[in-house]
Amino acid sequence: GLALAHNGNLTNNDELQNHVRGLHRHLNSQSDSEALLNVFAEELRGQLDARSGARSDKIEPEMIFNAVKRTMELCRGGYACAMLIHDVGVIAFRDPWGIRPLVFGDRQSRTIEGGIDYIFSSESVAADSLGFNLVRDVKPGEAVLAIPMKPGAPRDDLGLISQQLIGTGDVLTPCLFEYVYFARPDSVMNGVSVYESRLNMGEKLAAKILREHPDEHIDVVIPIPDTSRTSALSCAQKLGLPYREGFVKNRYIGRTFIMPEQTVRRKNVRLKLNTVKAEFAGKNVLLVDDSIVRGTTSMELVIMAREAGAKKVFFCSAAPEIRHPNVYGIDLPSKKELVAHDRSLSEISEAIGCDWVLYQDLADLEDAVRCLNPAITAFETSTFTGTYVTKDVTKEYLAKLENARNNSAKKERDDSSSRCSTPSHVERAPPPPPYKLESVKSSVSVPE
Repeated sequence: GLALAHNGNLTNNDELQNHVRGLHRHLNSQSDSEALLNVFAEELRGQLDARSGARSDKIEPEMIFNAVKRTMELCRGGYACAMLIHDVGVIAFRDPWGIRPLVFGDRQSRTIEGGIDYIFSSESVAADSLGFNLVRDVKPGEAVLAIPMKPGAPRDDLGLISQQLIGTGDVLTPCLFEYVYFARPDSVMNGVSVYESRLNMGEKLAAKILREHPDEHIDVVIPIPDTSRTSALSCAQKLGLPYREGFVKNRYIGRTFIMPEQTVRRKNVRLKLNTVKAEFAGKNVLLVDDSIVRGTTSMELVIMAREAGAKKVFFCSAAPEIRHPNVYGIDLPSKKELVAHDRSLSEISEAIGCDWVLYQDLADLEDAVRCLNPAITAFETSTFTGTYVTKDVTKEYLAKLENARNNSAKKERDDSSSRCSTPSHVERAPPPPPYKLESVKSSVSVPE
């Protein structure tokens, strides 16, 4: 048996789905995680069958690494995976670019004397919370296998085996948006403290404010909870201004930018945040957020600030303008729904209702992270630049993604899933033809 945890998105999911069905494997969904799991299962089955020309029940580490390597050759996109293999152990692997984060840690076993326990997670904070020591990041294109140790049977490798399967592991291109928004501030990823990187973002944001609005009178800096607090704090310190908590967050409301409908998102912003009116009344306030996506949250926050008595409202983003969709695991909306798409700064200010808006420069954002680990020579910045590091994202693929992610498409899927009627007759589609492995493998891009 196999169980998979997968963070990311495969850009050739359609090809993989056809490939898996062509091998007469059943798929329950269009999920790329399910396709990846079946690709690996088929490759592992092939390793078992090829051994001595007969099926073997014993799975050796080398067979697992061979199956993972073949899976990585077939799959494209950004992914970090941890897979439980029954009666063997846990195998973790990361895409050849290192787009999605993956770390592992260890501790003295609490069940076997002299044994070692291992943990795999996207962020180091999971290891910290469970009493593990952070060992390192899984390298791009690397696989790490943790095998349970048995009482009275010590292993020289301490139950941990790693192999570099694709590339050299030296080319690291992590997603920059992880540091801006997704990661917890107390995490360390790719040798970078998320907290320190966000402090740097705030300082660089303050420097840009001083350059572009040197004469603007600002009374107070207010963060948009929770992610922007660190950046807003250092921004206020750099500007020599008071830092105040003007919004109180309801912790029982989820992330609004991934909610399917505009009306739902606007309603939930009001439910999610409430103002401390004394921090706004009669003041020129600088609101600092980690990023601006659709602009729905930003617009409602500006309205709430003015309703609380703010004289002027300025809005700053610790990230550059988000103008393009992400295809590597972040469900950002279609580009037409992004507030910065085809808009100037003045038009964005008008759209969200603030006096002026200011974005972080991409070079400054990259430097805020890279200065903490100079070994990172490049980042995955497609949401800001429209350049995709895997070099396989076509206009046709983006058009299909656009149709799948827009509001009307999501609403149609929600309406469809809520229907309870059952057809009296279901016509089965003919099985797809076997998919050629070579056609998938030949399009794999490997970092140089």
